Amino acid sequence: MKKHKLNIKGTEIALFSKNEDDFISLTDIAKYKNKEATGLVI
Repeated sequence: MKKHKLNIKGTEIALFSKNEDDFISLTDIAKYKNKEATGLVI
């Protein structure tokens, strides 16, 4: 599994690639909205 990171508006977002599929970290996106309670955003 390959791991890449994007920096968007000062927030690091993890991207994962496995075979020909790509995945993005929803937790990292949620941290942008609320660092204390990421589960509320998702």
